[in-house]
Amino acid sequence: MKKETFRSLSEFNNELKLKGFNVFQIEADSNATRIYSRKDFYKICLTTGTSIINYADRSFEQEGTILFFGNPHIPYSWETISTTYAGYTCLFSEEFFKASDRSESLQHSPLFKIGGTPILKITEEQRLFLNSIFLKMLDEHSSDYAYKDDLIRNYINLIIHEALKLQPSEQYKQNKNAASRLTSVFLELLERQFPVESADKPLRLKTAQDYANSLNVHVNYLNRAVKEVTGKSTTTHITERIVAEAKALLQHTGWNIAEIAYALGFEYPTYFNNFFKRLTGTNPKSLRLKEV
Repeated sequence: MKKETFRSLSEFNNELKLKGFNVFQIEADSNATRIYSRKDFYKICLTTGTSIINYADRSFEQEGTILFFGNPHIPYSWETISTTYAGYTCLFSEEFFKASDRSESLQHSPLFKIGGTPILKITEEQRLFLNSIFLKMLDEHSSDYAYKDDLIRNYINLIIHEALKLQPSEQYKQNKNAASRLTSVFLELLERQFPVESADKPLRLKTAQDYANSLNVHVNYLNRAVKEVTGKSTTTHITERIVAEAKALLQHTGWNIAEIAYALGFEYPTYFNNFFKRLTGTNPKSLRLKEV
């Protein structure tokens, strides 16, 4: 059986960027608080021990064996309470899983969405079965089998389907500062859209309603939380970030105004010009000429 101790997160990130998948065995993780504020990968953990997991606007206090599902769009922290901790973790990028053409159902699964329940209590019988799946993934990950990626995706799907058949754990408490945590999630999701790296891939989320839909909350609730915590409206945060990105693109790329407008989600360059002038007092072309 292949065993691995914890390596640095940067090491796992590098491997994920190259292959889109990693799996490892947890042998010890005592007295540690791990904060996962921004990730490019999904995470499934099968762990045995005592811990507190802060996820979106909720906190989960867990003891025994649990199955945890981490979403790259939702920051969370994991505080280990017990002196011994054991289990398995697999990490996979959206690109890796997309090959199965099931990423859309994954995004909306109650296991991964912000309003869902990402933690399930696992019995000893279920633990043994899930252990066997993780062991199979470990074996395949180090094998030379030509189609091992397809097989690993099947194992991931098997874990997800087994989890969907279980009754989700509702042993959570509302975080005392729910507005702060929701705001943190919103700001994280906002920042994930930048920097804009391609002129032919416009921003996916452009309005407060877009972000509320993505976070599975009512837009009024999101607006109240963001305003309460930051003193600014959700729309103001979005607008300011788009303006900052527009300035960077004007100053540091050779894209023409129409390309920048499209990349930032404006249907017509005229809309972008009016938006930019209203917020900055100058038009995009003038700013670009000023920087030359």
